[in-house]
Amino acid sequence: MSALLQLADVSKRYEGMDEDVLSGVNLAIKNGDSVAIIGPSGSGKSTLLNIIGTLDRPTAGSVTLGGDDLLAMDDNRLAGVRNERIGFVFQLHHLLPQCNVLENVLVPALVRGDMPAAEKRGRELLDRVGLSHRLRHRPGQLSGGEQQRVAVVRALINEPSLLLADEPTGSLDRAASDALGELLAELNRERHVAIIAVTHASPLAKRMGKVFELRDGRLHAMD
Repeated sequence: MSALLQLADVSKRYEGMDEDVLSGVNLAIKNGDSVAIIGPSGSGKSTLLNIIGTLDRPTAGSVTLGGDDLLAMDDNRLAGVRNERIGFVFQLHHLLPQCNVLENVLVPALVRGDMPAAEKRGRELLDRVGLSHRLRHRPGQLSGGEQQRVAVVRALINEPSLLLADEPTGSLDRAASDALGELLAELNRERHVAIIAVTHASPLAKRMGKVFELRDGRLHAMD
């Protein structure tokens, strides 16, 4: 099976810095893979995730998604890739406080259109994550764990092939963190969406099929 995502010799150095944040990173992700990236604060984990998610560009190297060279695309095409092919879940849910749960979920679908189909998919996903009774509630009426589940559904609404999660359990208590980790693992198996999760939480990392440590600017496979 060919790689869904391929990083080859990816390096990143920010202006004014003497050393690379990332140095010759290589990574291949197939459809349905689940990967955790761990490492100390400041090791470049979020930088790596931002490059994968087309929010930043590397200083050197190549990044392909589904065989398409992401670095050859202009900003408009990259915006389309982010909307249609990559889902994002962050430590903070970034839900719109003035919108209810269903409306928040449907925000990424507005660009694509076909809202009846998107709403049907959104309702099904919210039911899948146990929030069908919360459709008309606003984020402030939900627990932290519920808010993150809404954020996961929002990330999946356009049926991306790749889901990127940056410390998704970082703001949750242990019970909610465990529940979200289990949900991500189940969605990976059920929907065959590839997941890359940057995390400090070892329980979440252990739910992923592969674990890498980012150290000295390079990825090291963990046993």
